[in-house]
Amino acid sequence: MGQTLVYYRYHTVFSTKHRRPLLTQEIMPQLIKVIGGITRDRDGALLAMNGTEDHVHLLTFFHQKRAVADVVRDIKSISSDWVHTHFPAQADFAWQNGYGSFTVSKSLCEDAERYIANQQKRHATETFEQEFLSLLERHGVEYDLKYVLD
Repeated sequence: MGQTLVYYRYHTVFSTKHRRPLLTQEIMPQLIKVIGGITRDRDGALLAMNGTEDHVHLLTFFHQKRAVADVVRDIKSISSDWVHTHFPAQADFAWQNGYGSFTVSKSLCEDAERYIANQQKRHATETFEQEFLSLLERHGVEYDLKYVLD
């Protein structure tokens, strides 16, 4: 085959360190733009993003030449620096160490977008911890509860 043809979409989830409620209504719209720019700079696209005060969900496309771990590391590092620079009162802002990232087939992309869009409604009745463990189980990810939530 003369070409490399792929369809990679990722639903990635990570929280603020210790799930502190630091993602305010003032920060979040700007953070979406920043993370979109970081993703574009790495040959990808931010297709959807939403979250609550303590975590975010991203639906992204990354070019096949990019490792998911590298792009997520850059997103977290650069966006954290951006928060520190633009919101000096948030000097202790940090993302959790880890993240969850799940592939999304084309047939389920719209469902993933709706899921991400409905975060505020979901978290009226469900904690981040409950949601994250549910995502891990739904995607068949093995985990040790002792280490999965920092």
